[in-house]
Amino acid sequence: MILALLFLSACFLAYSNGANDNFKGVATLFGSGTTNYKKAINWATITTLSGSVAAILLAKELVKNFSGKGLVPNELIAMPIFAISIAFGAALTVFIATKIGMPISTTHSLVGALFGAGVMAVGSQFNFEKLGTTFLIPLIVSPLMAAVLSLMLYIIFKYFRKQLGVTKKTNLNIHKKQTQSIATLNMDKTLSLKSKTAIKATIQNKTETYEGQILGLSSQKVLDALHYLSAGIVSFARGLNDTPKIVGLLLIINVIDIKLSMAIIAIVMAFGGLMNAKKVGLTMSKKITPMNSGQGFTANLITGLLVTSASIHGLPVSTTHVSVGSIFGIGTATKKADYKMISKILLSWFLTLPLAAIVSAILFKLLETLS
Repeated sequence: MILALLFLSACFLAYSNGANDNFKGVATLFGSGTTNYKKAINWATITTLSGSVAAILLAKELVKNFSGKGLVPNELIAMPIFAISIAFGAALTVFIATKIGMPISTTHSLVGALFGAGVMAVGSQFNFEKLGTTFLIPLIVSPLMAAVLSLMLYIIFKYFRKQLGVTKKTNLNIHKKQTQSIATLNMDKTLSLKSKTAIKATIQNKTETYEGQILGLSSQKVLDALHYLSAGIVSFARGLNDTPKIVGLLLIINVIDIKLSMAIIAIVMAFGGLMNAKKVGLTMSKKITPMNSGQGFTANLITGLLVTSASIHGLPVSTTHVSVGSIFGIGTATKKADYKMISKILLSWFLTLPLAAIVSAILFKLLETLS
């Protein structure tokens, strides 16, 4: 019964993770008007699944870190109720954020849950030093690094774009409405038909494209291809980085092979993204800053490089933090960032850790009492 509950809690976490995180890699594709929502989420699902499969070979260190090893005594790690508390505390936190459209970090939620359940279980024996060096510092530094790097890279790309003679063109999609008024009653009580047509035009969308050529090819087509590739890299990196964190909670179930665990988590994660990603997707795509395809490509390139490097070196950075930081860096460079929305996102990040810690601590105590 306890092992089944652990498995269900891990699946709940995987579903919530997919719902909150899957669209983040392709947010710039949708936000820049490069593609529509359906195509963007399908591309995210395919590339995230690929990253989850690659995690079996490349991200074993993250599996160890998120099993709690080194933070708490080994005998506590072997207790299923400890893993259940962590998985459910993190999952509930991410699920609530998803429902209100806030892009928070599953990594941050897991760290909070590890802290809450760990301190409730062992008190001062909890390894606070490792919590800071291995978990908290990368989570704090990574979004700042992403913002600075994306700002710098955007300025560099902008310089080379002008040197190559590639110019921007603004496209307005105008929607026309026609209204007709007919039938008027005359003084002699006869009915005459008259038609009057009024045309109303509204701008539905404004996008920026690039005119010119790069190595003999259309600059916009080259950029779109690179943008799709960079979005795929970010989603791949997210699957590579997040899947092992959830699988780490299942290590104590010796009857389930680690490769099978990764496959199950990857499928549930993909399903969560397909079913519930739209609210967070709109926040990431439209509400932080308006962007064109070149700016979106730049943000994705920085996000993909940072998250992939962190995964290979076992550093638990948040794809959310890095992605938001990269997009915000672009908004800072273009002076179009929505600071009100950024403040809301930062508040949700601030509340993530304590909420996950409180839920997991209460659940651990409850399960400990019942057992």
